[in-house]
Formats: sequence, C-alpha cells, structure tokens
Amino acid sequence: MAEEVRTGGTAVSREAFLEAALALGGTRRKIVAVAGAPGAGKSTLADWLVDAINARQAGSAAVLPMDGYHYDDRVLEARGDRPRKGAPHTFDVDGLAVTLARLAADDGRDVAVPVFDRSIEIARAGARIITPEARLIVAEGNYLLLDEPAWAPLRASFALTAMLDVPEPILRQRLLDRWLGFGLAGDALTTKLEGNDFINMRTVLEKSIEPDMRIM
Repeated sequence: MAEEVRTGGTAVSREAFLEAALALGGTRRKIVAVAGAPGAGKSTLADWLVDAINARQAGSAAVLPMDGYHYDDRVLEARGDRPRKGAPHTFDVDGLAVTLARLAADDGRDVAVPVFDRSIEIARAGARIITPEARLIVAEGNYLLLDEPAWAPLRASFALTAMLDVPEPILRQRLLDRWLGFGLAGDALTTKLEGNDFINMRTVLEKSIEPDMRIM
C-alpha cells in the first residue's frame, strides 16, 4: 500500500506493522507498543499480531496488556477514584515498568503477568506466564505513549511504537455500544461516558507522543 507520512509517524496497515515488528531481528527479546484510545481495538490488534507471529513460529510472541495493572477497586474506592477507573492515575504504572524491565532483561526465566478480567472488572495476578521462548512482546494499552512524567519511562523499553488511528466519532460510538451491551442506560450511561470514558479518550488523543507508526 502507499504510505502516507504524518508528523512523527508513518501511516501503515496492520500487515505492514507486523512486518516492521518482525524485521527488528537480533537475538535479544524485543518489546513493541500498541497504544490507542479506549475503543480503538488495541486488544484485538495485539492478539492478531501475536497469532500471526506464532503461526510462523509457535510460542515466539506474547501479549502484555496494560489493563492488568488496574488498581483494585478497593484501592480506588479508598482514594475516591472509583468513578474514574481507567484514567491514567488509576493504573500501577510503576508495576508495569518493573514487568517491562524484567521482560527486557531476557534472563531466561518465566515472567508472570496480571490480566484484567472484564467479567468482574478486576485484574487477576499471575494470570498469564510469558516464557523465555517469547522473543517478541506486544504491549498494548491506552497510555503507553502518554506524555506525562509517570508514563514516559516506559518508552525506553519499546523497540517500536504504534498508535491505532481511529476517528473520534467511531470511538464514541464504540464506547456507547460497549456500555449499552453491559446494560447501562440513562444517567448511569451518561455519567460513565461523559464523566470518564470520553475524558480518557481525549487524554490519549491529545496527550500522547507521536508513534513510530500509525495503524490505519
């Protein structure tokens, strides 16, 4: 496909990003980051990337979801942050940084990572094991490229970065559909969207650094 150059990032297809990730090469483990606003489809893309890589060599890629680093609801409630769950300050970014450092160390040991269980809205500790055979890690999450002091250190771990480029009207509709699917309606739905999700969406769109690539 023809590539459109944007400020700070080249617009590519998901297939082109896959090839760029595979081309990183080298003997040490590599970590690539896929960021995007809520509703952009990060998890779906990350799973597709890992499946495509593992189809070539089984077990050679793994996903690291940022959502596993949500603070527990008990912590959020104690801090008065439960209504803003999903905002940058409701994640254990330091814990994520430690995990990225462990993966980057590539010391031949398993790394247990947490996974967010949407059925109960809680992160499960040690829910996934990333084995030494995983040579390419796809980290995915809203704020991986956030231009804020707490989040900026994460970027040192990434060999390649991408942002899912989804128009804002589509993001809004997807978020609306998501919560309608969970049975929210009326004031509860409005509060969830206007008081949290749309704010988080604008944070990603307006406060992220430019990626290496934009996935269209």
